[in-house]
Amino acid sequence: MTDTLLPCVEIEPPQPANRAVIWLHGLGADGNDFAPIVPHLKVAANVHIRYVFPHAPKLAVTINGGMVMPAWYDILSMHIEREVDTAQLRQSAQAVNALIAREVARGIKPEHIVLAGFSQGGAVVYEAALSHPQRLGGLLVMSSYLATAASVVCHAANQQLPILIQHGSHDPVVAEQLGQQAQQWLLARNYTVSYQRYPMQHQVCAEQIAAIAKWLNEVLA
Repeated sequence: MTDTLLPCVEIEPPQPANRAVIWLHGLGADGNDFAPIVPHLKVAANVHIRYVFPHAPKLAVTINGGMVMPAWYDILSMHIEREVDTAQLRQSAQAVNALIAREVARGIKPEHIVLAGFSQGGAVVYEAALSHPQRLGGLLVMSSYLATAASVVCHAANQQLPILIQHGSHDPVVAEQLGQQAQQWLLARNYTVSYQRYPMQHQVCAEQIAAIAKWLNEVLA
């Protein structure tokens, strides 16, 4: 990855933005993946959110036979412990930090910026948010896992970060056990974590989107 900013799909609010959500897709998808849910995320009249959906770079993915596809990092093994390329994951987290810096330069306070991620994207935003040196507005992790639990250097600035974990109870791709492990890891380090499970697989459901809207209103009010 280069020092240039990731290309992104950006959705501007009707009024000048005073909040931002940077939302990462999963393996093999792109920044268009979650854009369709934005109209369903109803927020308070004074909350004007710019949604930023970056596109992952294209990488060879070992578990898919070395096929090149949009990926935040290589996955070397799909066993429950998940063997991943942590150097690539940290590069992706640094790319997210660059997007945070751009939002700050645009006039959005760090505490008004939420990081969100689905599956692989969730693993990246865990790393980015927990290590970020400025207090952020919140962290939303969907159907994911804490891939860098053994190496992430948590920053005190985000010790009070509101964290919402959502997971499907029938997820065949990222077992719910991994979402629960991340929750327990965070709770053991005194983070404030909300955990929501849904009767679904590796996907997003309408009830979950309503919960995300409610949570965004709480953390970005």
